[in-house]
Amino acid sequence: MNGRGRVFMHSHSRRLTLACAVAVFTTCLLGQTDEGAPVKLEGNTLFRIRVRVGPFSREDRARAASAHILSVAKDRSIPIDSIVVTPGGTNATNISAGEEVLLTITDEDARAAGANRDTLATAYLTRIRSAIDQRRSDYNLRSIILRVIYALATTLVLVSILWGVRKIFPVVRRRVAAVGAATRSVHLQHAELISAPRLAVILQQGVTVLHAGVILLILYLYLILLLSFFPLTRDYTPALVGYLLAPLQAAGSAFLGYLPSLLVIAVMSVFAFGCIRVSRFLFHHVATGAIAWRGFYPEWSRPTHKIVRFMILAFTAVVIFPYLPGSNSPAFRGISIFLGVLFSLGSTSAVANVVAGVILTYTRAFKIGDRVKIADTMGDVVETTLLATRVRTIKNEVVTVPNSMVLGAHITNFTARSGGSRALILHTSVTIGYDAPWRTVHDLLIAAALRTSLILPDPKPFVLQTALGDFFVHYEINAYTEQPAEMINIYAELHQNIQDCFNEAGVEIMSPHYSSLRDGNRKAIPDDYMPADYEAPHFRLGRDRSGAARGGQ
Repeated sequence: MNGRGRVFMHSHSRRLTLACAVAVFTTCLLGQTDEGAPVKLEGNTLFRIRVRVGPFSREDRARAASAHILSVAKDRSIPIDSIVVTPGGTNATNISAGEEVLLTITDEDARAAGANRDTLATAYLTRIRSAIDQRRSDYNLRSIILRVIYALATTLVLVSILWGVRKIFPVVRRRVAAVGAATRSVHLQHAELISAPRLAVILQQGVTVLHAGVILLILYLYLILLLSFFPLTRDYTPALVGYLLAPLQAAGSAFLGYLPSLLVIAVMSVFAFGCIRVSRFLFHHVATGAIAWRGFYPEWSRPTHKIVRFMILAFTAVVIFPYLPGSNSPAFRGISIFLGVLFSLGSTSAVANVVAGVILTYTRAFKIGDRVKIADTMGDVVETTLLATRVRTIKNEVVTVPNSMVLGAHITNFTARSGGSRALILHTSVTIGYDAPWRTVHDLLIAAALRTSLILPDPKPFVLQTALGDFFVHYEINAYTEQPAEMINIYAELHQNIQDCFNEAGVEIMSPHYSSLRDGNRKAIPDDYMPADYEAPHFRLGRDRSGAARGGQ
């Protein structure tokens, strides 16, 4: 090799810099680099051929040029500076190494690259020289020895790191074991989700998985670094690095691309949260009476807040739905349609109950604590929801009635009109024979009502004669009370007092439906209410006008 060649070999770094600059310049000249057949030297793409020449396709030309360049690179007897640009005829320029033509560049090549033919040939020549020089440097003895030394040093570093990891993780295991021993069970209210021993085992297993993951990552990085030292395996390095970084890059790109949508979701979520807080504040003060709206009752506050909150959440969900990840995917749409069909088919009665619950709320048919009668169920309202109403009966039974049935039935509210002049009127009936004076019966019924606790003396109880039957008179006592929740006890006491008053006055509570002969039996009242000198009337016999025997008292 002459002196010029030796200077060229020793100025390798300067030529690499120049080669990079020329590569950038050539890229600008060639435009898109992904077109055409690549000319390579052991996996390293030097440039691309974009046109065919005569019977040779661009792939054939690229394959032949790659073979010639590799042959020259392996032959160290061919100096680098002997690779020059030579004339190839009227419309062609050759890149030759001695007598061997490596590549012919035509005017068509120059037009396809959008550059002058000589300029393009000079750019190709620079790349070929740089690649051959690099390849020869990689395969000389000194370079191979250095790479072996680098590999051994890297292996020693790997062994040191693995030794350190082996020493560190037992300490981590002991610390985690101490934490697991001091950790209590995980509960959801009163249900134990994860016991303390199980949680300690999970922590230990987590440390084991982390240990294995760290070792695998270290070995993977070691393999990448080791393969990058040697020319024959250097081409595998980008692929291995890509396997490691591709998921991270994909996740990072997806996150950055999703940031605008995430911002919209965050803004709408904050807006919905603020609206719900304002709604809660307003309706809470309406319920306590601090804020009064004309025509809006305090008991409407809680259900109205729930309805407003549902509408805010529904509006927010509709707005942010298009911004959710995968909302436009066929799978997501299919699931949405499926759930919609299920909801439509299975929620007919539920929707009817919800609508009925809203109507009952704003019609103020009843509220919690009211004594009501819904169809055949009577009791106190203990809970009202959008779907059902729960009533505790006087037998302490809780009956759940769907709101649609409540709305379709007659509702009697014994509490809504109580208080003051609008106290609840309790009433009961007795039937007394015509032989008892009606005024006496009225007085006895009123006296029995006034004896009853929780019956108001003012307004005064009153009696109605509701019917004159064939055998008896219907008397109805009506009395006022402000305790409708105690009506069952009031009725029981009232009935007891009616019996006492009538027995004390010697008035029989009987409703004869047919005529019978009294044979002198005593009156049908208890002995305690009989006078001390009472004697049962005697049974008398006589004859009627027809001569037939008849009886009487």
